[in-house]
Amino acid sequence: MERNIALKLMYNGTAYHGWQVQKNAVSVAETLEKALSTVVCHPVKCTGAGRTDAGVHAEVYVANFRTTSTIPCDRIPLAVNTRLPNDIVVVKATQVPDSFNAIGSCQKKEYTYRLYNSRLGNPFYVDRAWFYPKRLDESVMRRAASQFVGTHDFRAVRSVGTETRTTVRTVYYFDVSRQGELIECKVCANGFLYNMVRAMVGTIVYAAEGKLAPEDIPAILDSGNRTLAGPTVPPGGLYMTRLWYEEDVL
Repeated sequence: MERNIALKLMYNGTAYHGWQVQKNAVSVAETLEKALSTVVCHPVKCTGAGRTDAGVHAEVYVANFRTTSTIPCDRIPLAVNTRLPNDIVVVKATQVPDSFNAIGSCQKKEYTYRLYNSRLGNPFYVDRAWFYPKRLDESVMRRAASQFVGTHDFRAVRSVGTETRTTVRTVYYFDVSRQGELIECKVCANGFLYNMVRAMVGTIVYAAEGKLAPEDIPAILDSGNRTLAGPTVPPGGLYMTRLWYEEDVL
């Protein structure tokens, strides 16, 4: 009998070309599928909670696959982890209803973007946070971030890549906090466009630099013009940090 298994995992994305399987680049999905297929003894296709770009990390990620293997769920994480490189770890495996789909069943997602805002760099944050030496005022970033909350057309903050039926999304919160030199930007939405979080962070950094006013952001979103918003910030500071499902897969 075929089972549908959901995996909760985490990964450091530095060595990978994102989640999605690609012809000539190493991806997280392909690495995971290879390890899984040796555990269940047949080829495996994983569906992931979303496409993370090259170099982006996931503190929480969910994928599902189908298998005819009878291996108990509680044995899967250890069995797979011994066959995975140490920058990908499966934390939990759960049998889920046949209708469950890691991307389709996901109600909302949270990404966290980290900036290391200090005059001097920190070797422990290389590829883990964006080193930004000029002092940023997080209160201005917070004011700018609040302008993105709500249901809007987010065309102005996406890179042209994957075509989507609609560019309208709902952002539930966009919070900015600072602890010492580290600034964290947490964004939760019902879905994200290609590079949307990185462009939103670039826009609030532009606001902190005085290149645009926080109050300009609604007009930028209305215009749909990508060139009016801030730059797409580097991928190393971005993490998928929370996912919401009805099923108990986390």
